[in-house]
Amino acid sequence: MSIDKQSDIAANLQIGPTTLGMVRLYVEADGVELPLDFDPEEAEEIADELKAAAARARAMKK
Repeated sequence: MSIDKQSDIAANLQIGPTTLGMVRLYVEADGVELPLDFDPEEAEEIADELKAAAARARAMKK
């Protein structure tokens, strides 16, 4: 599956700090639980990428 392909899979996403000082993205879908831990700097890079992708998506709608 490519990043631009439509999907019918629904998932829940939770984001928060761990007790070890990491940032956790926790994805749950169809019986799969996927905890993804990142150090704070990596999490900030991911946040920047999300913001940039959102800006590009907005520009595509215009």
